[in-house]
Amino acid sequence: MKTITSTILLAAGGSLVLPPTAAGREHKALGSSKHKPNIIYIMCDDMGYGDLGCYGQHYIHTPNIDRMAAEGMRFTQAYAGSPVSAPSRASLMTGQHSGHGEVRGNKEYWKGVPTVMYGQNQDFSRVGQHPYSPDHILLPEIMKDNGYTTGLFGKWAGGYEGSVSTPDKRGIDEFYGYICQFQAHLYYPNFLNRYSRTEGDTGVVRIVMEENIKYPMYGKDYGKRPQYSADLIHEKAMEWLDRQDGKQPFFGLFTYTLPHAELRQPEDSIYNNYLSEFYWDRTWGGQEGSRYNPSDHVHAQFSGMISRLDVYVGQILTKLKEKGMDGNTLVVFTSDNGPHEEGGADPVFFGRDGKLKGLKRECFEGGIRIPFIVRWPGHIEAGKTNDHQLAFYDVMPTFCELIGLKKFPGKYRNTKLQEDFFDGISFLPTLLGSDAQPVHEFLYWEFHETDQIGVRMGDWKLVVRGGKPSLFDLSTNLHEDHDLAADHPEIVSRMVEIIYAQHTPSPYFNLTLPKR
Repeated sequence: MKTITSTILLAAGGSLVLPPTAAGREHKALGSSKHKPNIIYIMCDDMGYGDLGCYGQHYIHTPNIDRMAAEGMRFTQAYAGSPVSAPSRASLMTGQHSGHGEVRGNKEYWKGVPTVMYGQNQDFSRVGQHPYSPDHILLPEIMKDNGYTTGLFGKWAGGYEGSVSTPDKRGIDEFYGYICQFQAHLYYPNFLNRYSRTEGDTGVVRIVMEENIKYPMYGKDYGKRPQYSADLIHEKAMEWLDRQDGKQPFFGLFTYTLPHAELRQPEDSIYNNYLSEFYWDRTWGGQEGSRYNPSDHVHAQFSGMISRLDVYVGQILTKLKEKGMDGNTLVVFTSDNGPHEEGGADPVFFGRDGKLKGLKRECFEGGIRIPFIVRWPGHIEAGKTNDHQLAFYDVMPTFCELIGLKKFPGKYRNTKLQEDFFDGISFLPTLLGSDAQPVHEFLYWEFHETDQIGVRMGDWKLVVRGGKPSLFDLSTNLHEDHDLAADHPEIVSRMVEIIYAQHTPSPYFNLTLPKR
């Protein structure tokens, strides 16, 4: 097990704070510059730890993301906020882990509502997930409060249509994509959502895909729909990026839905190249009641979707260079959780978990450990691989320190609440090569749908399923096969106490706590 020999102080949020050094003091001056850095946070959907070439993938071609890693810092122990989409995104947005946040699962608000017609296609009149609490600040609200223009392109999943938490109400200037992650299960949808100050919108609206609705949502003619949402979302993101003129810093959240199922994409060169590679490919015939359409050549589809995403990343980096903004823009690439096996996806074939145990919806490493790459030319040393342990709730304090906020959360803590939690620790010192990086005493996850809790403390990992704890030493057993709970009851007891200290009850998301 790793040990820390420096003098340490226990801080709020479960952190071990190391004494500052000269290098640690030096990095704080960055955000005080008149030229605040631009930030683009690219988060794809359901990409596993091992799905990229730079993380060991052999079948799928990702030259642009691999080059981004070669020009920046690649993290090997970065974690999503949750093993599933909505609560993982909530952790990013709120700076809270899933024991404290309002959104801890994919609670839906489209069930049982009246339907509307798009052509001959029946769809829901209201869509979306459980809303973020209006009493707790979100990351884009902080960025906007500090002079940034903000854009989100892709999946929102932080509040249903008409709720207290839609992009127009939570610090987003421009939004285009899916307000509802369930709607995002169709890549050729009936409509997408938009909120645009430049278009004069007063709230989130629906943009009907007029060419798509000429054909049915399901069945053999679904393939005739021409408006592919992933490409449309990326086009809007690029238009927004192209409009940035350097007069105001920008914060872009590009939350692409690739490579989440359904496994569909245009039959262009990206897809056709993989057809020739996977000439023996298999077909997924669909499932009754599923939102996903059947898919032919599932390996080619899945590989092509990741390579399509890679093309998007390459275009973003190229655009930054063309505009002369490359050196003043920090770009992050990551995924919202571990790999899925929905809609015919085959994570076993691709080794998508990077030899980790578990998939999406599980608190084992495969469900929560994700690729995480940060590039900022001239500030982050190129080609670095780092094993610092971070989670999505660390992003908020990192960006706050980056833009020059002296105290976090400072004025952003809601004093009207009995406890307004902020669980993250800035990892800006790590990005800038400082040895003054505070580290977490523990990382925490909980997910009610599979009744699981995860705690990482150093190299110890506790996974609780249905109230039963299992203990693993990740330094010798990364695949979490050998349960050491009976051999180390004192470690289990300590980590169970962490669970009781970190879990706050939720009226919407219940789970079984382990016995003390």
